[in-house]
Amino acid sequence: MEITKNVQDNTATLFLAGRLDTMTAPELERELQDILPNAKDLVLDFEQLEYISSAGLRVLLSAQKIMSKQGRMRITHVNETIMEIFEVTGFVDILTIE
Repeated sequence: MEITKNVQDNTATLFLAGRLDTMTAPELERELQDILPNAKDLVLDFEQLEYISSAGLRVLLSAQKIMSKQGRMRITHVNETIMEIFEVTGFVDILTIE
């Protein structure tokens, strides 16, 4: 997985490409640990994300819990495959997906 980040003021945007799975979830977790303490707005751009596993969902849930207390988190450009995973797991009710 490749992560590109853009941080401006209190807004952090992470562009994810590839697969967010057991092997790559710790990488996203480390990026978020650096970014979240100062973020008021977190945007995760999934335009180039091909797959997400339960390990990736766990990282998203953890980030959502933190951001719900200090700002907001949005996920953008979700493809059909990942949207189906969000729907089956109930994450569509937890996350803000645009």
